[in-house]
Amino acid sequence: MDVSIVVPTRNRSALLSRTLRSALRQERVDFEVIVVDEASNDETPALLAGLDDHRVRVLRHDIPRGLSAARNHGAEHAHAEWLAFLDDDDLWAPDRLFRQVSAARESGRDWAYTGSVNIADGRIVRISPAPSEEEVMAILPRFPILPGGGSNVIVRRETFTQVGPFETRLVSGGEDWELWIRLAKHGWPAGVREPLMAKRIHSANMFGETDRIVRATTVIETLHDAPIDWGRMYPWLAERYLREGRWLTALSTSTKAVAHGHVAGVAAVLLPYVRHRLRRTLGLRTERPGILSDGVAARAAAWLRELEPILDDATAA
Repeated sequence: MDVSIVVPTRNRSALLSRTLRSALRQERVDFEVIVVDEASNDETPALLAGLDDHRVRVLRHDIPRGLSAARNHGAEHAHAEWLAFLDDDDLWAPDRLFRQVSAARESGRDWAYTGSVNIADGRIVRISPAPSEEEVMAILPRFPILPGGGSNVIVRRETFTQVGPFETRLVSGGEDWELWIRLAKHGWPAGVREPLMAKRIHSANMFGETDRIVRATTVIETLHDAPIDWGRMYPWLAERYLREGRWLTALSTSTKAVAHGHVAGVAAVLLPYVRHRLRRTLGLRTERPGILSDGVAARAAAWLRELEPILDDATAA
């Protein structure tokens, strides 16, 4: 078997249904799906019980243990050569695992990553091509350069055992970045530049998430005894606060970025959103920041429409 896909979930049955569909559509790889249900009390147990697919196994926690512990539990029950972690609100392109496994095997690497897109309100609102392998190795210890969070990386199961599991002290925020830092210390990754995964932006994954990342960052700084690039972190955090609708916090964080000399980074974050809000106020057609009008957007939209029928034109907003 090529890949074990670990899907932790709790009370997100509506989102989980499409996430599992994207996992089960993976092409040209032999895989299993291990769903770790964190004591869901919505329709999730019924959804999982109704699945008629021998590739899916379910592990049930009667008491929630947290995202890191759920991922680790799923990994303990994995049988395949590779591990992939898929959050219950994320989506994958059908060739995602095949291309990452192929890239890793061809280069002799033990882990691999890809690019990502964000979708909200039926539209692609951000495209983040994967950084180069050189950028990852240089920047990852000081800044979470890999897009898409925990659903991005695949890793050899043997390597995951060697470097250690997800850090359970990081409950929901930064735990993926911390593991990627340890993987980078183990060896170089293989990168697939095109975005082959999508994060669905919704209310349940927004408010408060950035605060958890800030707290986790201080823990990571201590764990690895390495200085975080806060000058680069502040504009990134400010943008996340804007997505959460927390304008005052975003402004305060931007001020810290300016104090670190990152004026250009702050302008790149704030100006598009100010322009976007002004156009909405005037009743003009809005264009969200971060969209690339090229073939990458069109290809991402093509596989997303099969999972999200309401998805609009990739370059519109």
